[in-house]
Amino acid sequence: MKVKILSWNIWCGTYLDEVTEFLKNANADIIALQEVVEDERGNLVEIIAKELGYKYVHAIGMNMPVRFLPKYEKDDKRTIKFGTAILSKYKIVDSKIHELVDENKRLVVEADIKIGNEILHIFSIHLKHTHQKPSEIQDVETENLLKLLPEKNTIVMGDFNALPESSVIQKVNQVLQNIETNSITPTWSVYKEGCTCLTKDGEIKYKLDYIFTSKDMTVDLFKVHESKGSDHLPISAIIEI
Repeated sequence: MKVKILSWNIWCGTYLDEVTEFLKNANADIIALQEVVEDERGNLVEIIAKELGYKYVHAIGMNMPVRFLPKYEKDDKRTIKFGTAILSKYKIVDSKIHELVDENKRLVVEADIKIGNEILHIFSIHLKHTHQKPSEIQDVETENLLKLLPEKNTIVMGDFNALPESSVIQKVNQVLQNIETNSITPTWSVYKEGCTCLTKDGEIKYKLDYIFTSKDMTVDLFKVHESKGSDHLPISAIIEI
């Protein structure tokens, strides 16, 4: 049986309508989202899941300064809480929330999803943003993440905020299979507001988003999609179970 999986950092739902429309058209079976928020619009995961007709779990805990988002003024001192989520066409039989380090409250959400006779262990993650620099905190986050993972039927998706040559990705590569094997396609940033290190829109030059699976799984058709719905590009793959 083929199952389509998709991961996307949705930039706090800055362009929520575009995000929802893309996800409808993508028609993935399992979706991992990062930078999901609760704000004046409500719980964005709940809004998206209702539109798609999916089950969901989420974990929201970290504060983000709103000045980094384009719809707010640069001198706005407020923050909003954001986190990770997993949405599924199939039944979620169990879920957990993990805090990888105490310092920044970046939460990992884990969901056990039953498809046929199989249970898939899905993780949506978002590591600390370090402006593509080496980070001891990221290394600890990664080491703690790897301790959580079951040996089989495991999929880890998300915004690692780390380049392919980083120690973070090298650590993960030792335990899991990186499903983008033939190329390294950049996923960030569609908009220059995504980071002060960029000077123009569409300067997509960093790969920060990944899908990994346990080594027992068969994977096909990895793809980086085009979208204006976020500063990150969505990524997807087909797995065989």
